[in-house]
Amino acid sequence: MAPDEGVGGRIDAAVARVFSRRLPDAEGLPRYVAPLPAWLENVGLRLAWPIALVNLVGTLFGFWYYAGRPLNTAPPLVEGQLGAAPLAAYPLIPDSPVATMFIGLSLVAWRLDWNAEPLHMLGFFGCIKLGLWTPYVQLVLNGPGGIPLWLYWFLILSHLAMALEAFLIHRYASFSVASVAVAVGWYGFNDIVDYFVPVLDGPHHTWLRAEPLVAGGFDHTVLAHDLAAGWAVVLTILATFLALATRVEKVKRQA
Repeated sequence: MAPDEGVGGRIDAAVARVFSRRLPDAEGLPRYVAPLPAWLENVGLRLAWPIALVNLVGTLFGFWYYAGRPLNTAPPLVEGQLGAAPLAAYPLIPDSPVATMFIGLSLVAWRLDWNAEPLHMLGFFGCIKLGLWTPYVQLVLNGPGGIPLWLYWFLILSHLAMALEAFLIHRYASFSVASVAVAVGWYGFNDIVDYFVPVLDGPHHTWLRAEPLVAGGFDHTVLAHDLAAGWAVVLTILATFLALATRVEKVKRQA
């Protein structure tokens, strides 16, 4: 056993003394679909209740961020991004809070032994997509200007943690094709209405500080819009590939 595996094993054993629970067996999936070491998967699953709570609290913070934080426009849009959109558009705007809600409820459903495969896939897609989209946007497009530095780095690091959470789900979900289709439908629809064919008034996608707000929505003519849209589509494709590849690897081991 390598030294880091030994340390990881001891961490898992220490957590198990407080949060003991029989865990789903590790299936030995290849690293490209299960990149976390087994001990870290175990720790994450043992801490399912605290992690679910953190995600659901993060959902509340995220809705505050979208509803209560003024958009940096001239004059300031004091009602926040949700306030600038019709009620029917609300599920389409706070992407990260909805993703943390999905993963939080996915972990709760698993712990309560509920059959919630579509929810698990929505959590998987949401964590992959928003966990990697937001750091890219903050680091490449937005930069730290316009918000407090602590909030800037909190957004980056907390979203990277979301991406890691996605790789706990394979231990308790089947990754059925029908459930993957539900997640592809939801996040594909989000891509379409966020960046290509807006179906309601107001700003749909997360406001990019590099993208000015104009009458009726965002200025989609700037390069930042195209880069954000392209990365969103790439991540939807990546999540779809990883989900279906996980399904294939699981079926191989059941044969």
